[in-house]
Amino acid sequence: MGNGADLLFPHLGIVIEKMVDHFTVFGFEVKFYGLIIGMAFLIGMFICEWDAKRRGQNADDYWDCFILMAILGVIGARLYYVLFSWSYYSQNPGEILNIRGGGLAIYGAVIGGAIGVFIVAHKKKRNGFEMLDSIMPALLFGQVMGRWGNFFNCEAFGEYTDSLLAMRIKKSLVYPDSITALMKENLIVENGIEYIQVHPTFLYESLWNLVSIFIVLWYGKRVQKFKGEIVCLYMVTYGIGRSIIEGLRTDSLYVGNTGIRVSQLLSMFLVVIGAGVIIYNRFVRKSRAEVAATETTKATAAGEASAEENSEE
Repeated sequence: MGNGADLLFPHLGIVIEKMVDHFTVFGFEVKFYGLIIGMAFLIGMFICEWDAKRRGQNADDYWDCFILMAILGVIGARLYYVLFSWSYYSQNPGEILNIRGGGLAIYGAVIGGAIGVFIVAHKKKRNGFEMLDSIMPALLFGQVMGRWGNFFNCEAFGEYTDSLLAMRIKKSLVYPDSITALMKENLIVENGIEYIQVHPTFLYESLWNLVSIFIVLWYGKRVQKFKGEIVCLYMVTYGIGRSIIEGLRTDSLYVGNTGIRVSQLLSMFLVVIGAGVIIYNRFVRKSRAEVAATETTKATAAGEASAEENSEE
């Protein structure tokens, strides 16, 4: 199967003869990864506008956010990647600003973008968490599309597998550092061409985020009780999926030499924080409010009874 193809899903019968990661316009190389991110951001803007209107908010406030979000998002994504790859960049400082060479991290982009939202929210006297609630579906859509940029780059895949969704890639198309000993042990040779067969983790995460979009939209319409709850739900849903899928990948960033994956650790932290805030606001805070209301009612009733007794005297 494949007969020299660049990439295939052998158990699904899907064959891609030639993998192309860019095209050229007037001699300028345009990467599909960058094009996909740009399209995702543009479409995400309209998704955000739609959600803001659905919530009865001023959609123009969000358009004022987008440019600042994009700038701070790219800066955050790069800083995050460089910080956790410092052993390389400390020896190659000239590469720190070479974004075209790769190296952007989604968590850094989210942090940078969120800072941009709070800056705009402060200037417009808006609640930053309320604005972020409307941005979450758009963010998830961007993550759904963004993972397909990884597909075109033949990156962000997992360990060896022979499962139904196994993806087979020409060994020569991937970064040597991403090839593990287990992949080498299960190397597949067809017509003299070496292939690795791996988990398509980009696909897993794209599908997980697609499901998450429907979850947050449904939750926001029927269940949400407080501002920022959709942000917390995003932290829980994305965190769960990312922490599981990250464990399959072979190109993770690590905390120093500890063997602890940065994204996996951060994902689990987000799940705990997101779930904790939801539980606190829905149960603990609500319970305290109910107790306070009951005490106020009792005090009011006692006051009224006392007043009646005094009037009778």
